[in-house]
Amino acid sequence: MAGGELGQTMKRKLSALSGRYLAALRKHLRQGPRTSLEAARGLGRQAVAIGLETLDVARIHERALDMLRASANKDGRMERADIFFRESITPIEETHCAALRADARLSRLNKTLGRRTADLAASNHSLQEGIARRKAVEAALKKSGRHYKTLLEESLALQKHLQLLTHRILSAQERKRREIGQDLQNEIAQTLLGINVRLLTLKKEAAVSAKGVKKEIVGAQRLVQISAKTIEQFARECGKHHEPKADRAASSLSGGIAKMP
Repeated sequence: MAGGELGQTMKRKLSALSGRYLAALRKHLRQGPRTSLEAARGLGRQAVAIGLETLDVARIHERALDMLRASANKDGRMERADIFFRESITPIEETHCAALRADARLSRLNKTLGRRTADLAASNHSLQEGIARRKAVEAALKKSGRHYKTLLEESLALQKHLQLLTHRILSAQERKRREIGQDLQNEIAQTLLGINVRLLTLKKEAAVSAKGVKKEIVGAQRLVQISAKTIEQFARECGKHHEPKADRAASSLSGGIAKMP
């Protein structure tokens, strides 16, 4: 509805209400002081319905009095007219009081809502901070888990590498022992073979010349000393950690041979 049409509608309603007010007031003044004021209240409710205020009803009342001025001044009718007016504006005042109470209640509700909104915002902020902390802890734990997993994998790889190196060292030591043992075995076999040859020669020379026997004995002793030194060296290289008895036996053998005549 356009603004002009709305204004015309309001004027018609106001004019109709003014007419009803004039008729009701005239009837009230004519009927006497004991007349019911329900009509005045009804007019007030109608004024509220079309959105009028106390001042608007006061203007309607003044116009009605101007038309009824001659009769209103008789027999205390002016006071009765004032009572009628006050009764007609009672619904407007009640509406205002209700509106004030509603406004006060709405204000209290707004304050309560504001506090609850603030509390909710604080709770939401705390919740967001808690979520952020939890995510940070989860990320740190995940990162720490990956770090520890990497360390474990590196440790296992290093352990396998050390095991392989140990195996290689032991294998190399075992090969070295076998090589030294084989060399010693060959050298001792050669020395013993030489001693055996010397003894055979000594047996033959014993029947011919005592001087030749002595020479062969000295040569045999030299071969035995060489063999003893070879055994002692092997004992030092291979048996100093695991075969101390072999080392002592080789030393005793070397010492005993050195004391031979």
